[in-house]
Amino acid sequence: MPVQGRRAAPVVYTVAVLAYLVAVVHRTALGVAGVDATARFDLAATTLSSFVVVQLVMYAGLQIPAGQLLDRYGARAVITAGSVVMAAGQGLLAVADTVPLALVARLLIGAGDAGIFISACRLVAQWFPPRRVPVLVQVTGLIGQSGQLVSAIGVAWLLHARGWGTTFGALAVVGAVTSVVAWLWLSAPPPTRTTVVADAARERFLHAVRAAARPAGTRLGFWSHFLPPFSANVLALLWGVPFFVTAQGRSPAEASALLTLLTLSAMVAGPVVGRFTARHPLRRSWAVLASAVATLVAWVLLLAPSTPRPMWQLAVFAVVIGAGGPVSLVGIDFARSFTAADRLGTATGFVNMGGFTSSVVGVLAVGVVLQAVSPPGAVTYSLDAYRLAFAVLLVPWLVGVAGVLHSRRRARAQMRDEGTVVPRLRDALRRPRA
Repeated sequence: MPVQGRRAAPVVYTVAVLAYLVAVVHRTALGVAGVDATARFDLAATTLSSFVVVQLVMYAGLQIPAGQLLDRYGARAVITAGSVVMAAGQGLLAVADTVPLALVARLLIGAGDAGIFISACRLVAQWFPPRRVPVLVQVTGLIGQSGQLVSAIGVAWLLHARGWGTTFGALAVVGAVTSVVAWLWLSAPPPTRTTVVADAARERFLHAVRAAARPAGTRLGFWSHFLPPFSANVLALLWGVPFFVTAQGRSPAEASALLTLLTLSAMVAGPVVGRFTARHPLRRSWAVLASAVATLVAWVLLLAPSTPRPMWQLAVFAVVIGAGGPVSLVGIDFARSFTAADRLGTATGFVNMGGFTSSVVGVLAVGVVLQAVSPPGAVTYSLDAYRLAFAVLLVPWLVGVAGVLHSRRRARAQMRDEGTVVPRLRDALRRPRA
């Protein structure tokens, strides 16, 4: 029976975060199994990247439909159904021995994952006062991203100790248990404490999408989610372990440590970003642009030399790009700020497409370039091949920066028309703090 009453908020929040953590484990488990997947299915780089791409394409493509379902049926139904579908995908992957079956499994995982995070954000907005929402969304991302630690440490250990079938079968069981817990303990607050869903949830699909995406601030949210996280996702979801092991000469344990450091960086940065956006809501885009610049510098320093980098530099690189994940959640806060409550699910789904669209492009582009510049039939790739492949990530970076700057200008013009003027940065710095 879903919980209600005075103590319901922390219980609901705990269960929602748990469901998101498990979803991240499902999402990233293949990232530590890339070498095993190559051997099991006899894959080239492009085919291996397609395992992640089909999952991300399904995830990103279902964001708006998932948001519509969230507006109509609520977070409890979406999280429960999503957990069941992901469990089915992991179960199929556990027994798959052909590429088509494995691709179907990854499609199921992406489909189930699509509504989990936006549902958790919806529950945060429903159960907690607005001043606490930015920080709690970041904490949600922080705890959820610890699922990457579970993958980098726990899933990797189980995979090497027990093998492919046991590992992904265990993940299927965990997903099934999560769906039961979500159904039993999740609930929306009583109608007296939240905005009653209006007719927007019953609008026709295209009209609802246009209405939710119309505000310039929501589009700013999309580009803010697009720009910061894709570098970290490209490594965490697929190419990190192969790059660190085969191109940088690190051991599997060191590669796992670097992915762990990437996740820890995101966990530390999350509350900092949340506090900044809560205290300086008119300066949220600066966090996005600062993260983008830092990421570009980190990539240049890593790829410019033609020799493997020392461990300390790889660690600094992991820390810098890892912080992009929580910065991307600023986009979710833009959706909350510029969208009516009855369209929030659809708008959040639209914004959440951003980072996963850029991640799909990044993962696929790296795989295509690796295969193009390597000898036919190669399954491991040189450092020079990776340098060329990762350089392609500059393209989505430039697109993202342009999108943020353009949509920010339009959002500020809209705010000015409504009576909110964003002061120039130098004027804001001169102003005494209250």
